[in-house]
Amino acid sequence: MQQEQITQPTFETLELSIDGHVAEVFLNRGDKANSMSVAMWRELQDCFDWLDSEPSVRAVILAAHGKHFCAGIDLDMLAGVQGQNTDPARRAETFRRNVLVMQDNLSAIEKCRKPVLAAIHNTCIGGAMDMVTCADMRYATADAWFSIREVDIGMTADVGTLQRLPKIVPYGVACELAYTGRNMGAEEAQQVGLINRVYADKEALLKGVRETAALIASKAPLAVRGSKEMLLYSRDHSVQEGLNYIATWNAGMLSAHDLQEGLTAQMEKRAANYDD
Repeated sequence: MQQEQITQPTFETLELSIDGHVAEVFLNRGDKANSMSVAMWRELQDCFDWLDSEPSVRAVILAAHGKHFCAGIDLDMLAGVQGQNTDPARRAETFRRNVLVMQDNLSAIEKCRKPVLAAIHNTCIGGAMDMVTCADMRYATADAWFSIREVDIGMTADVGTLQRLPKIVPYGVACELAYTGRNMGAEEAQQVGLINRVYADKEALLKGVRETAALIASKAPLAVRGSKEMLLYSRDHSVQEGLNYIATWNAGMLSAHDLQEGLTAQMEKRAANYDD
């Protein structure tokens, strides 16, 4: 049967491609160190909302073109976040609403039902930390470095890093990074659990991450999506609540067809073939 042609969206600040069942999203403002402009914030949400809804996509790689992965929020944006109203209360309301929108822009990465693998090279600071902590896994080049830079410009990070990072690395490590704004290299980032694996260079990074994404994409899609749902739920709930949820989930979402295919493939020593 001929595969149906996918109509992919196009973006100003992102480059999207799909190979097999793996989508690749590249930040595409390399001439601006992939700083996060107004358009990029909005397009990240639009892109990952689309990836969530596209049945053929089973895993997503988030990477970047250019010398830097991402230098954080475009500083030209900051002046516009608070708005121009002279009334302090209305100005504060505008600021709060804008921050909530920006949080939603990046939370779309986490909410995407498909596993997201961040492939990070060189610079990853400020808003980029907010972005990559939304990913399921993070991989980096040996020259990559990470920093929560908001403290250096007199503000508290407010788009997700302080909420997600302590669930990824030890609490004290998250505190130190947030309070000092210091740089953390790739080797240390792997030691504390921020990074899954370090690669020598960008070419090796993309090769390795693509292999992992392809392996994920070969598994039963419903089982993978269910695993992501359970892991995120269990991160934010008690063990007992997580146990109750998975029992209820599998009661309604366990696919007899996929289970039979997986068991048969193992007995026949062949690759399983799952529907999207």
